[in-house]
Amino acid sequence: MPHSDPKSASQRLLRVAEMIRHAAADVLARGRFDEPTLAAGALTIREVKMSPDLRLATLYIMPLGGKARQETLAALERNKKMLRAEIARRVNLKFAADLRFVLDDSYDAAARIEEILHSPRVARDLKSPQSHDG
Repeated sequence: MPHSDPKSASQRLLRVAEMIRHAAADVLARGRFDEPTLAAGALTIREVKMSPDLRLATLYIMPLGGKARQETLAALERNKKMLRAEIARRVNLKFAADLRFVLDDSYDAAARIEEILHSPRVARDLKSPQSHDG
C-alpha cells in the first residue's frame, strides 16, 4: 500500500505554487494583454496557494500602488483562459490548474501596523524610560 509523506506532499505544493507564481509573473510581465490594467509591471503576485490535488491555484495579487483593484480582478478574470494556458505551457504538470484571483490585503495590514507604530501614543510609549529592576 503506497504511503505518501505529508511533509514531502506539502513541499511539493509549495514548489508547484512557486513555479506557478513565477510563470504567471512572467506571462504578465510580457504584457500581451489588451488590458491597460494588466500592463507590464502593473501587478504584484505576492503568493500562490495550491489545493492539495494541485487542481486549483489561488493567486494573491495587488495592483501597483493598490489602485484599480476591482478593475484588475475583472481583467484577470476576462483573461483567465489565456493566462491558464500560458502558465500550463511553462509549468509541466499533468493538468493545468484552474486559477482563482484574490486581492492581497497584506500590504494594507502592513500599512496599518506602520501607521500605528508611528502614532504619537506609541512613539511616546517607546520613548518612556523603562525600569529594569532585578
